[in-house]
Amino acid sequence: MTSRRATSLETKQPNSRLCFACGLENPVGLRLAFYNQGPGRVTSDTMVPSQFQGYPGRAHGGIVAAMLDEIVGRTVMTEDPEHFMVTAKLEVRYRSPIPLDQPLHLEGSLVRRRGRFAWAHADVRLPDGSVGAEADAMLVDIESSLGDPAALGWRVVSDGDRES
Repeated sequence: MTSRRATSLETKQPNSRLCFACGLENPVGLRLAFYNQGPGRVTSDTMVPSQFQGYPGRAHGGIVAAMLDEIVGRTVMTEDPEHFMVTAKLEVRYRSPIPLDQPLHLEGSLVRRRGRFAWAHADVRLPDGSVGAEADAMLVDIESSLGDPAALGWRVVSDGDRES
């Protein structure tokens, strides 16, 4: 995965300890970092390493879906990084093969919120800026408490301290 520095207009979101998508201590995870771009807008820059290959030279579709699933969930955290929602429905459209070991840009946007539900859209942009995959999701609030997020390893890790 790649690392980068947040600009003055961005706020970095917390990472978890062991989450497959964002967990910094997960030796087999993606280790994604997410940056707020305004209310309900989130981005992440990454590369899919070769151990997540599907067909030769291409990212496995399940890995692509996991990246999209994570970023749609992050759209509801731009105002409150401890507001956890889970995906109730995820519809993924694969537009073009996602290459391995090349820079990718993930973008997620909150479409709307209503009560305990939220709807979001996300896409994976290829090095040429085209959309390689996109998703629409319906999210729902978690009904039970997760306890103390910090005790579970939920914290902002500065880009300079981040392991690549």
